[in-house]
Amino acid sequence: MGVLREVAAPFVVPGPSGVAVRDRLKQLTAADERVLRLVGDHLGSLASRDLRVRCAAGPEHDSAAWADRKRALTGQSSARWAGSITKASNDQWGLARRAQLAHIQGLEAGVRTIARRLSLPVGEKGRKGTPGGYRSRREWHSKSRRLRVLENRLEAVRADWRAGVVHVVRGGKQLLNKRHHLDAAGLSEAGWRARWEAGRRFLAADGESGKRYGNETIRVSPDGEVSVKLPAPLAHLANAPHGRYVLTARVAFARRGEQWRDRITAHRAVAYRIHEDVLRGRWYLTASWTNPPVNCVPLAAARTRGMLGVDTNADHLAAWRLDTHGNPVGAPLRFGYDRTGTATHRDAQIRHALIRLLHFAKRHSLAVAVEDLDFAGEKTREKHGGRKRFRKLISGLPTARLRARLVGMAAELGIPVVAVDPAYTSKWGAQHWHKPLTSINRATTRHDAAAVAIGRRTLGHPIRRRTAPPLQHQSDAAGHRTVQAGHGSRAREETRPRIPGPRTRCVSPDAERKRATSASKTVRDAPDAQVRVQDSLLLTE
Repeated sequence: MGVLREVAAPFVVPGPSGVAVRDRLKQLTAADERVLRLVGDHLGSLASRDLRVRCAAGPEHDSAAWADRKRALTGQSSARWAGSITKASNDQWGLARRAQLAHIQGLEAGVRTIARRLSLPVGEKGRKGTPGGYRSRREWHSKSRRLRVLENRLEAVRADWRAGVVHVVRGGKQLLNKRHHLDAAGLSEAGWRARWEAGRRFLAADGESGKRYGNETIRVSPDGEVSVKLPAPLAHLANAPHGRYVLTARVAFARRGEQWRDRITAHRAVAYRIHEDVLRGRWYLTASWTNPPVNCVPLAAARTRGMLGVDTNADHLAAWRLDTHGNPVGAPLRFGYDRTGTATHRDAQIRHALIRLLHFAKRHSLAVAVEDLDFAGEKTREKHGGRKRFRKLISGLPTARLRARLVGMAAELGIPVVAVDPAYTSKWGAQHWHKPLTSINRATTRHDAAAVAIGRRTLGHPIRRRTAPPLQHQSDAAGHRTVQAGHGSRAREETRPRIPGPRTRCVSPDAERKRATSASKTVRDAPDAQVRVQDSLLLTE
């Protein structure tokens, strides 16, 4: 039997650190769209040049180099536009650097797995948690060739890492590759060009606390008026004083509109971004700001009213309500979603499932317990190369998107979210809870049992239903048998209280009338059978 790994303690997930809301810029005139495209294209070209300079500097970049980049852009735009562009370039370089390190770690894991499996005899079976040798000489040969490919790729990425070289594409590498496969992507050259230019525009400005309405570059007034500070080469397009252009559209954020209005009225920092959706032919304005850090609810406080255990699956969320002692209450819950279609459709499906789940938790004043899942290292082809269905199942689980959505939506409703270690929850839940929770009128799945296991681990109880019985089965010498009742629970060792009323073996006063009018089933079909009725007085003496 393998050694079980140590299970980490559950913890309360902190709330989101920022907020982003979006509204459509309606009724824009042709002149407004023309000005936005000109400003976005001009600032986008400056952002591309600045990103090139930032990538060339590498890890040796410091504050002095940052100031030089900002001064070089100020003359062609403005000081605030230059600050937004340089900060965006720094963030993009840092993101590419972190992605490069994750890519190196993934390649190293693949090389180790293939090298180990190649060292084993062909056909050798694997052990629990470790794969065995390859199934045939043909597969062994193909994997040996793949090992050389991964080693060469790893060496090239390591060389880039040591030299501080990152590869970044403004507009997206995926959209760039579609240029060579327009027929497969279902795009025309003009359609692809419009999406490419829209993706490379730069119309984003960071907020400044203390300035008017929290942003001097892209300013939005409380009544929804949007004005943009034009760069120096495009100042002749201004239709308002001080080189500003006022759009004809008005915005009114339906979601968090009061919070946004309170911030800009107090002149607190709000960042804005304007972008075009080429497929829909629409323009949008996104407002974002940071929230002050808030202390999380203690874990003991989140356990006071019980827990709602949630098991994440590829097409649904399985949930079950548990009381404070870890006992399932009511019937299992299931919140399904469809993972097919566009990304917008999939995201909407997840949001609909989560809001139904959170409304149930809010109605019963429960905290939500979820697994702290991260399948980044579990869906590689080197570890589960022959189990394509399993790899597809893991890849279909929306772990990152669902976790981010759940934390943000739960914070809005004031519902604590507790993350637990996912080790053995599905296996032990099916072992200890699948059969006991299944009845004639209720079909329980393994996912429902896993939700119970997740909730019990969050509450601090073992997943198994009972501890091993003591040697003295008919006495209390070895202590209480159930794990739900602690040593301090009241009346845990007392006898069962007497319930008032007739006992099981007692006969009601109208028993004689009932027995006289109905014959026994054992003698009803017998010929010439005589029904015998016993006097109830004899039973009650």
